[in-house]
Amino acid sequence: MSERIAHEIDLPLAPMDITRFADGEFDVKIHESVRGHDVFLIQPTCPPVSDNLIQLFVTLDALRRASAARITAVIPYYGYERKEKKSAPRDPISAKLMANIIELAGASRVIAVDLHAEAIQGFFDIPVDALTATKILARRVRERHGNSVVVVSPDTGARCAPVPLAASSTLPSRSSTSAVPATTRWRWSMWSVTWPACTRSSSTT
Repeated sequence: MSERIAHEIDLPLAPMDITRFADGEFDVKIHESVRGHDVFLIQPTCPPVSDNLIQLFVTLDALRRASAARITAVIPYYGYERKEKKSAPRDPISAKLMANIIELAGASRVIAVDLHAEAIQGFFDIPVDALTATKILARRVRERHGNSVVVVSPDTGARCAPVPLAASSTLPSRSSTSAVPATTRWRWSMWSVTWPACTRSSSTT
């Protein structure tokens, strides 16, 4: 994914390596100077979520210590986003904890896609661009299946998602998976990359 993004904006990927120590810990090596540059770190935090999050944190720290002017964390899937509020006593709010660590590690801005809840943007004290892939998904559904599907939500937490998707694709929607007369039911899928990559451009400041 990072290679495709770099190709679209006509910039090379900055070479970097992520390796493991003998005890399993991650180590990051960035092989060119990022001093004074705008850096875009592309790292989904999909499964294995914890490993990918640690890679994100360590790489952000490495970029910050390398004197990058600004670091934008591009996170197509935001790990631990499902826990954005307390649902029972003594529950953590893991999405907020992740936001705190991302900021502390050195991110200047975050770009995320289809957050589980819009309120997660408010967990950050840095700018957040919350993008959506609804129109792209709707176009794909329409091209592949026409109007012979019903868009449903797999759970109550995502019950609002089918409405804009159905509106974009002129399909009917349902907020529950029970008793839905649909020939096809949809579930979200996420994509992953093996290692993060960063692209750089000259700083504008």
